[in-house]
Amino acid sequence: MSWLNSSLAAILPIFPKWIARPFAAPYVAGESLDDALNIVRSLNDKGFKATMDILGEHVHSKEEAFQVRDAYQMLYDRIAEWRLDSNVSLKPTHLGMEIDASLAEDNILSILAKAKEHDNFLRIDMENSPYTDKTVHIYNECLNQYPKVGTVLQAYLFRTIEDVQSLNAPSFNCRICKGIYKESPQIALQDRQEINENFLAATKSLILGGSYAAIATHDISLIDDLETWIEDKKIPKNRYEFQVLYGVPMNGRLEALLHNGHTVRIYVPFGDAWFDYSIRRLKENPNILWYILKNMFKKRSTHE
Repeated sequence: MSWLNSSLAAILPIFPKWIARPFAAPYVAGESLDDALNIVRSLNDKGFKATMDILGEHVHSKEEAFQVRDAYQMLYDRIAEWRLDSNVSLKPTHLGMEIDASLAEDNILSILAKAKEHDNFLRIDMENSPYTDKTVHIYNECLNQYPKVGTVLQAYLFRTIEDVQSLNAPSFNCRICKGIYKESPQIALQDRQEINENFLAATKSLILGGSYAAIATHDISLIDDLETWIEDKKIPKNRYEFQVLYGVPMNGRLEALLHNGHTVRIYVPFGDAWFDYSIRRLKENPNILWYILKNMFKKRSTHE
């Protein structure tokens, strides 16, 4: 069955979007802002926090970057208007970093001012390695202006443990994830077990060093290991949270985390750039195709 899932994930990009939409829908909280806000409200009602992301990256003009900036500023306004428990995540290339790093910095600082206006939090996502140092620089500039800001470190990069050591501080709010971009063996671990070990080491180092760790993984064995470690070390529950992507099936593990008193935040992407994002998710975890197909047929049989 796995070969079939992988084959379907590989060929979906060549089909018209209307064919791919049912497979993409579980991962994306709609194309409109109101769609996404409603999803976040339903997550909040179940006890989950959220972080909202406007899909897209690598804009090609300053005008596009300014439009994205304005959309993020409005997003903060709407989160406040709806009284949602959600912060915001953004990608620097979506704000113009590929055009000019200073353009992205200016745009992100403008968005940060809106976050400050609403006493909310901003997460600066980490993209592939050409942007790592620039992203860390922008994060530091933001931190100089407002404390409720964080960034992301990726466990598969060799440099990550060193980055943890240099950034570790009570003011550092870090989402730690494995990493999704294709990187060279010269700069990134390729073996799954080694990546997992680095993930655990980086997460523990962040927490023991005084930072706030947003533990972002769908790997249930890693979640289990870290939950046990947190409980053994008696880590206060305000020092970390667990994070997952919207739509990824977790077989009740998230509800169990909530039941045990842990904070769980769902990464909620939305917008008209849903296609490329969803295809990437499916390629990362093609087994989810079978999960989606089963649900589609189950719904169909229910209505017949």
